[in-house]
Amino acid sequence: MIQQWYKTNPANLNRGMDMVRIGVALIILMHPLHGYTHIENIPRFGDFLTSLGYPFGTSLAWLVLLLQTACSLALLANRLVVPACLGHIVVICFGLIHVHAQYGWYVVGPGQGGMEWGFILLSSLFGVMWAYWPKKR
Repeated sequence: MIQQWYKTNPANLNRGMDMVRIGVALIILMHPLHGYTHIENIPRFGDFLTSLGYPFGTSLAWLVLLLQTACSLALLANRLVVPACLGHIVVICFGLIHVHAQYGWYVVGPGQGGMEWGFILLSSLFGVMWAYWPKKR
């Protein structure tokens, strides 16, 4: 059995990819769920987006919450996986640039609140998207 672990080809790609897809969807889904349960913070998030120069900050904040919800539910349902990954990738990239980059790399430790976790999510989303990308025939 131990010798089988040294093989380079995974035994069950689909199960492994399902675990990553579902795990990432649940992790990201926590952001909009927190937003819905703390609705008083959405205008503050909108004001933050407006301060960055984005128009219609509060509407954009709602759009981010709804997009994260829809994309996470699509990943959980195993439907529209590539567009759902792209939606999450856009939101995470903007979050990394506008929020987390100023704190450095580490999420915990030196420079808390950094980009480390966002890159883990991006790597997972790109992997899931690549696995579901339509093959040329």
